[in-house]
Amino acid sequence: MTLIGVGIGLVGAYVATQVMASLLFGVGTHDPLTFGGISLLLGAVALVASFIPARRATRVDPMIALRYE
Repeated sequence: MTLIGVGIGLVGAYVATQVMASLLFGVGTHDPLTFGGISLLLGAVALVASFIPARRATRVDPMIALRYE
């Protein structure tokens, strides 16, 4: 899901740069370093956001979790 979101975001950002070209100072409108850096940052955030709850879930005994429900 993260890759789909990043892909849609990249396409949207690529299109939006034409509108926002006058607001970007010192960065080209289609700077691959910026697009790649932000994509990697968002991917890392999504990885950490899913890793922390998954790690916590592995510490719970399945029988206790099932009895709680």
